Amino acid sequence: MKSNSDSYSKAGVDINAGYRAVELMKDSVKRTRIPGVLSAIGGFGGLFAPDLTGMEKPVLVSGTDGVGTKLKLAFLMDKHDTVGIDCVAMCVNDIICAGAKPLFFLDYIALGKNVPEKVAAIVAGVAEGCVQAGCALIGGETAEMPGFYPVDEYDLAGFSVGIVDEKNIIRSDSTIPGDVLIGLPSSGLHSNGFSLARKALDVERADLMTKRDELSGLSLGEALLMPTRIYVKPVLKLMETVRVKGISHITGGGFFENIPRSLPENCAARIDKSAWAVPPVFDLIAKAAQVPEMEMFSTFNMGVGLCVTVSREDADKALAVLKAAGEAPFVLGEVQKGAQEVLFS
Repeated sequence: MKSNSDSYSKAGVDINAGYRAVELMKDSVKRTRIPGVLSAIGGFGGLFAPDLTGMEKPVLVSGTDGVGTKLKLAFLMDKHDTVGIDCVAMCVNDIICAGAKPLFFLDYIALGKNVPEKVAAIVAGVAEGCVQAGCALIGGETAEMPGFYPVDEYDLAGFSVGIVDEKNIIRSDSTIPGDVLIGLPSSGLHSNGFSLARKALDVERADLMTKRDELSGLSLGEALLMPTRIYVKPVLKLMETVRVKGISHITGGGFFENIPRSLPENCAARIDKSAWAVPPVFDLIAKAAQVPEMEMFSTFNMGVGLCVTVSREDADKALAVLKAAGEAPFVLGEVQKGAQEVLFS
């Protein structure tokens, strides 16, 4: 018999809605099942047995993040099946920067009112992100918190754990001047800078639904809510072929904060701004709020979601491997002698 409490229900927490949400999300969770998963949804803990075959010294790598105020767009558009992709992406894209393959993911959803169909849509997005990353969704938590969150709002966060053999951890100490920086395109803002974007574009009062020519036929809402790209599988393919010396996931802090994190202290990144076309949504934000160009580069990814460092002799091969994996890579710039900073030309 399932538990029930009229008193708890009168306080705003519907236990039966929680049971219904779990039932609705089961098919989505099943999509993510991979070898190593030992538990089914509903246990107190998710169980995973990693395959350590061929590894000399396995190292676990973890990453955690949330979706941030991008969720406000989901609320305004009443569209909840993509933000889960963002949540997974923000974690697994960090993990891959160390060269680690994500193994599993857990989510946490806190909301003012548990609407089972909405929760199931959120988890469907999380599951899709896990499928794209090749990891399993082995658990999570849904917390109904009336009086803490508005009834139609929620927060979404999660974490992932991956694994890499210690000798294959990507470190910056082998990077030298002359190495090549390869950029992988973003799908838009991804999941950072939305506090500025929302204010600049006045999204609460903007027309989010009408298709716009300047956004390549997307509406403003669609352009802003576009889910974060997940780069795990292409990067794992790349690592099988060439030596990757560094990876930067371009998130909060933009170019200036993230690219130096993959450089040694004696190197700088020289970025060629003519190497790619900045997506038009960034131009809309810059013009609407009169944001200087360098402030845009210090806040947003500006169309570059990931930056990969390889030696010059491996650059052509790396570009070919990434193209074969479905990416549209380009030479973003090069490493030069300097003070662990980003320079533009």
